[in-house]
Amino acid sequence: MATQSHTTANTEARIIDAARELFIENGFAATSMSDIAARAGINRPVLHYYFRTKDRMFKAVFSGIVDEIVPRVQGIILRHDLPPEERVGMVVDVYYDVLTANPSLPVFLMREMQRDFSNVAATMRELHIVQYFDTIKHGLLGEMDSGQLCRVELRYIFMTFYSMVIMPFVAKNLCCAVLLDEGETFGELLAKWKPHIVTTIVEMLKPKGQG
Repeated sequence: MATQSHTTANTEARIIDAARELFIENGFAATSMSDIAARAGINRPVLHYYFRTKDRMFKAVFSGIVDEIVPRVQGIILRHDLPPEERVGMVVDVYYDVLTANPSLPVFLMREMQRDFSNVAATMRELHIVQYFDTIKHGLLGEMDSGQLCRVELRYIFMTFYSMVIMPFVAKNLCCAVLLDEGETFGELLAKWKPHIVTTIVEMLKPKGQG
């Protein structure tokens, strides 16, 4: 019984990994169930046993991406015992880790939002992502109310942070072709860029009057 359960879990994980790779490489619409079965090394009937539709597979893939990022980010941001610069740096590291392993992930997510935002939004609701962000929002607002952080609209923090973190990955080919110094790697560019992200966000959050 335990062996069968283990085999089932392994097969399901292999399918999700294959779907994730293909969705990110080719997009949801251009990926067929046959493509996923072939990448996972199984036949179509086995694939349909685990996932009857491609939409269910998308939800499983999206859930895996969320689990890699959102709880970790929430845990860091709510560490009120740490100074803002340390928390921002740790959050940047989370995204760097995930995006370095999956550099095409931002393009995939933006493409799917353009293709069918209602489906993405429904998936986000099912995964309770809104509750994660509400918890983060209330934590930050509490620090603003207490004077630990400057009161600033969170949408500006959101847009500034994500544009600075994600842009290098979205424009990776351009960055590598135009922005790298001689002998410099993309990873080295990211490391040099990180302090600018931290400084920008911390300056937005720093209470007025602090040096």
